[in-house]
Amino acid sequence: MEATGKFNRIYGVRYLKNRSSAGAGAGASSSSHFLEVDRAVFLIDKCKSINQLLQIHASLLRHGLNQHPILNFKLQRSYSSFGRLDYSVALFNRTDNPNVFLWTAIIHGHAQCGLLEQALFYYAQMLTQPVQPNAFTFSSVLRGCSLKCGRALHSHVIKFGFDSDLYVTTGLLDAYARGGDLMSAKQLFDKMPEKSLVSLTAMLTCYAKHGQIQEASLLFEEMEEKDVVCWNVMIDGYAQHGFPKESLLLFRQMLAAKVKPNEITVLSVLSSCGQLGSLESGRWLHSYIENNGIQINVRVGTALVDMYCKCGSLDDARKVFDQMRDKDVVAWNSMIMGYAIHGFSEAAFQLFEKMCSIGLQPTDITFIAILTACGHSGLVSKGWSIFNAMKDEYKIEPKIEHFGCMVNLLGRAGHLQEAYDLVRNMKIDPDPVLWGTLLWACKLHNKVSLGEQIAEFLVSHNLASSGTYVLLSNIYAAAGNWDGVAKVRSLMKDSGVEKEPGCSVIEVDNKVHEFLAGDLSHPKSKEIYLMLEEINRWLKANGYTPQTDVVLHDLGDRQKELSLEVHSEKLAMAFGLISTRPGTTIKIVKNLRVCLDCHAVMKLISKITRRKIIMRDRNRFHHFESGLCSCGDYW
Repeated sequence: MEATGKFNRIYGVRYLKNRSSAGAGAGASSSSHFLEVDRAVFLIDKCKSINQLLQIHASLLRHGLNQHPILNFKLQRSYSSFGRLDYSVALFNRTDNPNVFLWTAIIHGHAQCGLLEQALFYYAQMLTQPVQPNAFTFSSVLRGCSLKCGRALHSHVIKFGFDSDLYVTTGLLDAYARGGDLMSAKQLFDKMPEKSLVSLTAMLTCYAKHGQIQEASLLFEEMEEKDVVCWNVMIDGYAQHGFPKESLLLFRQMLAAKVKPNEITVLSVLSSCGQLGSLESGRWLHSYIENNGIQINVRVGTALVDMYCKCGSLDDARKVFDQMRDKDVVAWNSMIMGYAIHGFSEAAFQLFEKMCSIGLQPTDITFIAILTACGHSGLVSKGWSIFNAMKDEYKIEPKIEHFGCMVNLLGRAGHLQEAYDLVRNMKIDPDPVLWGTLLWACKLHNKVSLGEQIAEFLVSHNLASSGTYVLLSNIYAAAGNWDGVAKVRSLMKDSGVEKEPGCSVIEVDNKVHEFLAGDLSHPKSKEIYLMLEEINRWLKANGYTPQTDVVLHDLGDRQKELSLEVHSEKLAMAFGLISTRPGTTIKIVKNLRVCLDCHAVMKLISKITRRKIIMRDRNRFHHFESGLCSCGDYW
């Protein structure tokens, strides 16, 4: 085939040359001219490289076919497809009176290369000529255009009578969807008499991108035809908007429907596994990737590292990291952050130094990871040193996230005034998350007055979240100020703010189980609560005393003890003990910060049962083993 192709290319150019010579000398007929054009079109379409295209173009120039509109159109498109937009522009500029197809080709070439302003410029130039756009012109110029331009072009579409063209309206729909104008996209979509797979996918993407997951799900279910792009949009929509379980379930449905996943699919599913802490599902997906021809490139490798870190398996993460070739700074950042959130600060620092030593320039994300490592170890001096080096040595201006890391580091270490001064002197406006971090430090160190001051500021400036109210309530409760607690709860009720319920997740036999505090909905609730009673006997035999001061309700001591016994992480622990073999590591993921009492209980259970327990809470990982925790009781 390769030899035949080479013969055709050589023969084709010679054929053009011979036919042109013959025509010049003997008055070639119009039919032979058409044969030459047809042959030239065939050669251009079959071109495999820019050098071949240049040879054909040179032959056309030598033999007088350089102004043929069809050939120029083909040449323009081919130059653009080979990434030589400069040749395409030069050819266009030398063409006399370009028709709509040539204008569309030059617009399409620029839009395809992401040069949207230039594409719009050529469109505007075309309108100054006696040339009217066609459907392909609009499809090209709408590609990747901004919302503002899309709205302007919509009026042109109506003016030139293409508002019922399926391809043009799909391009408009895509422009509205990308620009975030959900209402206009929906109105246009509803008016479309015919909906192609492309238009359905554009609307689905719009819903998913803007968190309209229920609407996206309904549209997805109604679609008769679904390609891999549709599945990816829906799976990623679930993953990006806090529905990781639904993302994994849809992925399994995709496999059952015999639709082959691609790189985009596995990136979304790995993210969902990481959110859930679903190590078994993540390992299965890793095996699927290796056995089904999906390349473990830097993006997939980095997603695997991130997933394993979030699922509590640093060994697996480091193994993938070490096997990756041509690692970029994003991959290094993922592994450094993995060590940081697990509390292995020294390993994070060593990896950071190694990354710098091989010439990779740290990014702002790198410094978030390193400052996080400092925060989990209480390394105030080192944290300040890194924070200052980021600005002075690496010329990276601190963002709100870096200030947040510093406030967390200082606040946890008890340097509240220093943290407060840092927030007040920031050049950028602190956000509610930053104030919440400082408020949490006030709760940790019983700084009631400062906590009240911060909370009042947030409430008065409409910056308060549910977390603000909860933290202020916790500060009052820790100080025994139950009137203050009642006042805050009244404010929450009046404002319609609800406290986020504590939820713990554990994976057993490749199935994820969720528990809320006091949960009775699990099929094995009876066995779980019997195990809780057994655990309580173990704890008392080992000198455990419930830390009832963490119960932030005005209750009697016994009621507080009962409240502590049914925290969600303890229910998950009990289920793990009755559902796995002795000696098996138990992994739990909690959506909130683990309380002092549960932390103490997990340490004791790891000692009594001789099991390793890994818990991921909102702030970090805790590795409990032989009665100790990797955090050193500093979290």
